[in-house]
Amino acid sequence: MTGIELLTAGILILTGYLIGSIPFGFLAGKLRGIDIREHGSGNIGATNVLRTLGKPIGISVLILDMLKGLAPVLIAQHFSDSGLIHILTAFATIMGHNYTFWLGFKGGKGIATSAGALLPIIFIPLLLAVAVWLLLFFTSRYVSIASIGAALTIPITTVYLQSWNYPLITFTIILAILAVWKHRGNIRKLCNGTEHRFTPKSKKPTTT
Repeated sequence: MTGIELLTAGILILTGYLIGSIPFGFLAGKLRGIDIREHGSGNIGATNVLRTLGKPIGISVLILDMLKGLAPVLIAQHFSDSGLIHILTAFATIMGHNYTFWLGFKGGKGIATSAGALLPIIFIPLLLAVAVWLLLFFTSRYVSIASIGAALTIPITTVYLQSWNYPLITFTIILAILAVWKHRGNIRKLCNGTEHRFTPKSKKPTTT
């Protein structure tokens, strides 16, 4: 890589992290007068927002989290032809969501942001993962099971469909491991029988 190419790569990766770090779930809670981290599961992701603040706000946060995953990768694809730069930008964006500096490097679990970031890179494996998510969610009503299952599906389908693209396969394996790690609390609850099935709330919680 030339110096200009390295500088461009650094800017794209940093941009990905900064965009990914925008905590839309936290901001949505603040607009309704609450700290979303003090309600429900305490997570800033769309699932907890939907449970706590209702469908319109939860779905809005879901879309915004996906778009903030998608936008940096599209920007990277516009300014660079390197697949590796696209992957690194996507990873930085997801890490921005999961470990946002705005909230002390604590964030969401990265499922929606990962979906947005992967959309322009591996569309078919992502589509299959969404199908797995829907199947597991509607049969179990556990978002955690659906999310973990979908995350584990992606590297498997990527191996099959991407002709052993090693950087891409490595990336999807890391994302799967990260998704399982971010859901470790849910896994413990599933094992203990204390994980709650998905039940959205239609109105804002009362605050004291």
